[in-house]
Amino acid sequence: MELQGIYYLIAGILMLVGIAGTVLPALPGLPLVFAGMLLAAWAGDFREVGWVPLVILGLLTVLSLGIDLLATSIGAKRVGASKLAVVGAVLGTFAGLFFGPVGLFAGPFVGALGGELIHGREVRKAAKVGFGTWLGIVFGVVLKLGLAFAMLGLFAFAWFF
Repeated sequence: MELQGIYYLIAGILMLVGIAGTVLPALPGLPLVFAGMLLAAWAGDFREVGWVPLVILGLLTVLSLGIDLLATSIGAKRVGASKLAVVGAVLGTFAGLFFGPVGLFAGPFVGALGGELIHGREVRKAAKVGFGTWLGIVFGVVLKLGLAFAMLGLFAFAWFF
């Protein structure tokens, strides 16, 4: 296999891992997608994908980082979450990795709920905060997935047209 083919293979792997990273918290999703696209463009000497699409893709990547931070904090603040709830949601998300899809889905809620209970909130308020924090995380994942597929579409359009 020639060197350019190896670069394209690595670029494809980076993009696939990046898409998985939009859902899995341990991976920097869209930055990996962008890195794969940049590598593929570089491997093709920027003939198929030039600088203008790459700058747009880079801006979308930066936007995704902001979405990551804002979605969780807006969801948490909207329901009056403590810092412990946000920390609990993050820890719950990581712990959920070990329990498959159900853990990824339930981990942030359980973590936020636990954080609020440690903070001293009553169960009903803690559950409301847990749900709000979880909803913010889910909203962020949905937005990032949308951005990931928009980036893939833009990249494909630039590559083929």
